[in-house]
Amino acid sequence: MVSAIIPARNEEVSIARAVQSVAGQPEIGEVIVVNDQSTDRTGAILAELAQQISKLRVLSTAALPEGWVGKNFAVATGAAAAKGEWLLFTDADTYHQAGSTRRALADAVDHDSVMVSYSPEQEMDSFYERAMIPFVYTRLAARFSFSRVNDPEESDAAANGQFLLLLREVYEKTGGHSAIHGEILEDVALARRVKKAGYSIYFTAPLGTVRTRMYRSFAAMWQGWTKNLYPLIGGTHATLVRELSEVFPWPEILLLILYVTLLGRHAAVNWSFLAVLAITGSVMRMVRYGADLYRSLYPVSYIRYYIPGVCLYAAALIASWWKNTRGTVIWKGRTYAAGPPNTPQ
Repeated sequence: MVSAIIPARNEEVSIARAVQSVAGQPEIGEVIVVNDQSTDRTGAILAELAQQISKLRVLSTAALPEGWVGKNFAVATGAAAAKGEWLLFTDADTYHQAGSTRRALADAVDHDSVMVSYSPEQEMDSFYERAMIPFVYTRLAARFSFSRVNDPEESDAAANGQFLLLLREVYEKTGGHSAIHGEILEDVALARRVKKAGYSIYFTAPLGTVRTRMYRSFAAMWQGWTKNLYPLIGGTHATLVRELSEVFPWPEILLLILYVTLLGRHAAVNWSFLAVLAITGSVMRMVRYGADLYRSLYPVSYIRYYIPGVCLYAAALIASWWKNTRGTVIWKGRTYAAGPPNTPQ
């Protein structure tokens, strides 16, 4: 039996769809939703669903213990109450298509893995979502290679907390969320502990399995990515500089600045040639981005969002660096001090 565990904090917009899609999976014997001190209609919606879905149990968190991240405490509470042999951690904004749990269990067998994680298909209804989210995920694909993550001989480890299926025995042996209670990137931290303990994990991005709309406003998107981006790209100054140098078209910008500011001052220099070089370099970057979109299964037509995507990504990465090294991280109405341990304020 699989126990599905969903943390929910102010999720009135999406919680019903998530619960119903999970409960519809025949392999899931119980759905545990942990209401994490919601102040909207989440609690009322869950009460209505509990009357309709026999396998649904609704728990509530107490005061957040010192040093814990809210989501980690919520899912740890759910895991402690779960009875299943497998634990499926998923988010309240995630929609599970028919057969998703069966596929994950089959992947666990086929790949001899105790952890199976899927990166969901993204639902994007706004300009800013289509500009930034594909750009972020193409960059993450460059950093987290599925083949290396899935190779037991490699130390690389990663997972996506929106769909993370884990054998209960291994979850308990590796300390579960209690061992990573202060981690903002709890999914990656959990995957690292599991792989370091000598177990195999399987991470992929299948189509027709899981979908999510992560952010329904620009403010939520900005808050979410500025919380996560810096740790995701490595969490060091060196990885920050390297990432910015790879994604931002510094050579092309400098050439264009030279062209605009010095045009006509030095007749011996072919400034038009410099402009052509800058434009050509920018076009080549866009073409590479189109190829990245294709490999990551996004519409290649999203190439038209390349320029705003670069700008949003670079700005969010710098803001994430600042928050994670000098400031605070805000998520779901809670403020965490930067750096371990992440203590709520």
